[in-house]
Parts: sequence; C-alpha cells; structure tokens
Amino acid sequence: MLCFIDRVGILSKSLQNAMLKNTASANSNNIYPCPFSRDYSIPSGQAWRLLKVFLSYRLVLACLFIYLFYQHRGPLPLGPYGQQLFLDGCWTYLLLTVLSMIGVAWRITGYAMQAQWLIFTDIIMLTLLMHACGGVNSGMGVLLAVSIASGGLLIGGICSIVFAAIASLAVISEQVFADYTDSFTAISYTYAGMLGAAFFTIALLAHVLTQRSTQTLQLAKQQRQTILNLEELNRYIIQHLQSGILIIDKTQTLQMANEAALRLLNLTILPTHLAAISSQLSEAFRTWLQDAEQDAVLLKLTDQSEIRSRFMVLPAGRDVFYLCILEDMSLYNQRLQQSKLASLGRLTASIAHEIRNPLGAISHAGQLLSENPQLSPQDQRLTEIIQTHSVRVNHIIDDILQLSRRTASRRETIVLQPWLEDYLAMFIIEKAIDANLFSLSMVPARLSAFVDPGHLKQIMDNLCQNALKYGNADAGPIILRVFLFQQAPCIEVIDNGEGIKKEQLVHLFEPFFTTSSSGTGLGLYISKELAELNQANLSYHLTAENHSCFRLCLLNAEQSLIEI
Repeated sequence: MLCFIDRVGILSKSLQNAMLKNTASANSNNIYPCPFSRDYSIPSGQAWRLLKVFLSYRLVLACLFIYLFYQHRGPLPLGPYGQQLFLDGCWTYLLLTVLSMIGVAWRITGYAMQAQWLIFTDIIMLTLLMHACGGVNSGMGVLLAVSIASGGLLIGGICSIVFAAIASLAVISEQVFADYTDSFTAISYTYAGMLGAAFFTIALLAHVLTQRSTQTLQLAKQQRQTILNLEELNRYIIQHLQSGILIIDKTQTLQMANEAALRLLNLTILPTHLAAISSQLSEAFRTWLQDAEQDAVLLKLTDQSEIRSRFMVLPAGRDVFYLCILEDMSLYNQRLQQSKLASLGRLTASIAHEIRNPLGAISHAGQLLSENPQLSPQDQRLTEIIQTHSVRVNHIIDDILQLSRRTASRRETIVLQPWLEDYLAMFIIEKAIDANLFSLSMVPARLSAFVDPGHLKQIMDNLCQNALKYGNADAGPIILRVFLFQQAPCIEVIDNGEGIKKEQLVHLFEPFFTTSSSGTGLGLYISKELAELNQANLSYHLTAENHSCFRLCLLNAEQSLIEI
C-alpha cells in the first residue's frame, strides 16, 4: 500500500510538471473535463500521454499474469478456484488493452470516453481475476486501488469517487456471489469492507491531488501570462528606444541589437562581430575591459553624424554579457539647445526691449525731420538712410524676439506630400508670386515625418524666401524635392543660384552672418536651431549641376521611438 501511495505521488507530481510545461503548447488549449467535475481539466497533449502510460501498465500486467499462469510461478498458482476463468480473463484483459491502444493511437473517440471505458473495464476484469484467484483473501483486490487512483488522475478528482464506489460494489458483489455459490471455504466481508474503505481513501487522496494540480495549473497560467506580458513590454521598450542597444560577449560577438542601433549605425543587417561595425568601437571596448573608468567613446560615422557609446556589464546567470548603449548626439544637442534658448530668451527679450524704445524715438524723429520742406536734397537723403536702417534694426529685433519666444517643440505625425502641397499653395498666395516659380517633386511612397508643423513652416518660409531672393528665377523653377534618405524623410529646396562660396560655408548657419546688405543674418540660424529642436538636420550642399540645395532631414514617423 505504501508503494502504491508513493507511485500515486510520483504520478501526480509528473502530471503537475507536465501541466506547467504544456501550458505554452497550442494543443494545451483543448481540455477534456470530467463529466462529474466542473473545475478540473487536463491539457490534452499531456492527458493522452498519461493515458498511454496507463495502457502500458495494463499491457505489462496482463502479459505478466499470462506468463505466471503458464510458468506456475509464485507462492500459490494463479486461478486456483477457476483456472479457465482466470486464463480467459487474462486473454480478454490483454485483448481489451490492445484494442484500447489502437483506439488511443487513432483517437477514434474522445478522451473522456476512452479513459472512462479503460477504468470501468479495469475494475470489471480485475474483479473477475480476483474471484478466480480466491476473492479478496487472494490480495488481487489491491490492484483495483491503482485503477481508482489512475481514474482520478486521468479524468478528475470527483470521478475517482465514482470509480471507488463502483469498485467497492464490485468487491462486495463478488463476495456475495462467492458466498451464495459456496465458491470458497472462507468468505471475508470485513476485509472486503476494509478494501472498499481503502478505495474511498485513495479516491479522496486523488481528489485532493487533482485539486492541487488544478490550482498549480491556474497559477502557472497566470504567472506565464504575466511573464509573457512583461517580456512583450520589455521587448517593445528595447526595440523602440531612441538609444541604440548592443549586447556582446567577451569575444566581441554581437548577440542582439535593437532597431535604434541599426538605424543609428546605418545598418540593415546586424554584423556578427563588433569590429565589423567600427574598429574604433572595438578598440574602445577592449580598452574598457582593461580600464573600467574609460567607458565612453565618441564615434563619428561616414555621414558626419556623431554617436556617443557607453559600456556596461550585463550579468546573465553563469554567462556574462556586455551592454553597449549608443546615443545620438542630436538628442543631447536638443536638450542643450532647449536650455540655451531658455537663457537666451530672457536675455534677448530684455535687450530688445531696451533697444526698441530709443529706436522708435530715432525713427519717429527721422520721419518728422523728413517732412520739413526746407531740407536740402542731401539732408533728405540722410533722413531716408535713417528710416531704412531703423526698419532693418527693427527687423533684427523682431527676429531676436521670435527666437527668444519660441515654445518647446510640439511634434506630431505629418504626411509630407499633402502638407507640402498645401504649404506651397499658401506661400504663393501670401507672397503674390507666380506659381510657376516653384516645382514640387515627390516619390511614389508615402512619407511621414514627426515634427512640429509650426516649426516646419517657419523653416520652409526661410528656405523658400532665400531661394527667391538669391536664386536665378530665369534659369528655371525652384524645386521642392521630397525623398527618403537613410530611412529619414528629407525635403530639399533647390534653386538655380550660383551657390555659396567655400569660405562662407563655415559661417553659413552662424547668427548675423549674411551676404546681403538688407538681410539680418538670422534666418538660417533660426532654421538650424528649429531643426535641432525637432531632432532634424538642416544642411547645405551643391547638386551635380552646381545648384544650391538646402536639405532638411526629419524624423521618420513610421519608426516609433520612446524618449527617455
């Protein structure tokens, strides 16, 4: 009996472990509940495997009975009170087991029906064999306990109570039949009752075990779902971080990289080794392994963009991996720019206010002076100079105030093609110019940018006004070209001007730098600052035809990024 209880415990533990392993299986969603139980259910894959284990036990048991019968092994010969009944029962038991194996292998009927049929036939056949061996006194009735416990584990806890009742009735009925037919010399109703009580005890034990298995299964499902949700959340955060993530081992073999890392490094496929990305990064990693204080390095890529990398140790159980964090310097510049503009705004606002008051007085005095009829032509010319430069200084003050009053970037997703079409139409109306002066060139693909619409309009106003002012309108229209460059949507403003000299390119985006006597020199500077505020890049280059081209590369709205 103790051996049997240990076997039941081992079987129950294996069932629980198998339930935990099979909850991730797609087949585990199909369950076969006991018709007498509402709560208990078994994953289908594991249930069929347990059924095959029980059939294997029956097959071995039937073959063992037949072998022992013909070999006359054991302390007493099997079937002393009905050898023919015992032999027929053993062969019938073996035949039913083989037929059940075929039914389980082909799954001719449902799981619940086959399991109930197996337990029911097991009780009947073992009761017949017990009768052939001399009734409950032969000890064969203990094998019914295995059937009852198996029924509880295979189908359900409450079902084991039903099987215990059937087995108890079968044992008692066998004793009544033996007593009525005078089959045995000794009838033991007491032993039959004790055996029935043992059946119910084992059934209750199986019921408790199955309830615990159910609770373990439910807890495992909840924990598994929680883990899956956390893994999905972690995967989403890592893949959509603005910072690039590289995981490498001590041999500099790359294990994983997120989308931001590939985007920052201008890669489409992750290389196998760190040196394939950058020899400078590989050397910096080796240096960091020797000196942990040197954990940062500034990388300059072929497209002139700068990336700051940092190294960290990433323990993972017995293995040790290393984390390389790549940060776009434009993010750092954006934060620095916001801090700089906040200080600049307070300063320029106060200076502009102090300058505008005397400027207004000078402009008003010059205007009154110009209305004097006794002025000579030379003096009249001087008053015109006063008015012209007063207006120019006032424009400079307006630009400075506009720079200082800029609010933080409120970016949103913009589909470039319809936005540029609407912008160009409004710009032509506002400036009252010929529509043929501009030409819009778009790629067939739908390009979306993540940018502040107000800032984008201000940048485009400056670029288009410069193109009208410095471009050669007679040589052809100003082209607004939209295309995808290194996974970023870009807008180019191309005019037919002579271009900017090389010695002037260094100062092109500096404040108050201008090649025009009437310009303030703040337009391109403001445009550059607005671009960096939106994590965009504004640059200048000459086209293959030596035409001036300003290129504005924006954030791709199709790439969801998490700002931290």
